[in-house]
Amino acid sequence: GRFFLSSVFWPTSARGIMQLKVDQRVIVSDVLKQLADVLEQRKQQTPDQSYVASLYAKGLDQILKKIGEEATETVMAAKDGQADKIVYEVADLWFHSMVLLAHQNLGPELVLNELQRRFGLSGHQEKAQRATSD
Repeated sequence: GRFFLSSVFWPTSARGIMQLKVDQRVIVSDVLKQLADVLEQRKQQTPDQSYVASLYAKGLDQILKKIGEEATETVMAAKDGQADKIVYEVADLWFHSMVLLAHQNLGPELVLNELQRRFGLSGHQEKAQRATSD
C-alpha cells in the first residue's frame, strides 16, 4: 500500500532528502510532528473519507498487519539494493508505525526521546540496561 498526505512534504528520493539544507531548518522531528498532527486529525474522519481513518476503524490487528507487510517490503527492497525503493518502503514503514503510535495515543517525540537516550551508549550497553530493567 502507498499513501499520500497533501499537508506533509515528503522528498521522493534519497538524493532529495540529502539536498535539504540545514539553513532551511527542515528538521526530521518537525516532519514527524506534522505527520502526527495529520494522523490525529484523521481520528475525526470516517473510514470512507480517509485511508488512516479506515485503519483506525479496523483496529490494532489491521494496523499491525500493515506494519508487517511494510517491513517485509522494506526487506525485499533492501535485498534488491535500489536506494530509491529502500527509501520509499522505509517511508511506508515509518508511516504505518506512526499510525500505530497515534492509535495508541503515543507521539513520535517519545520515540525520538528514546533514540536520544541511546546516544553515547554502545548497543551492548543498551541491551544490558534493558535486561536489568525487565
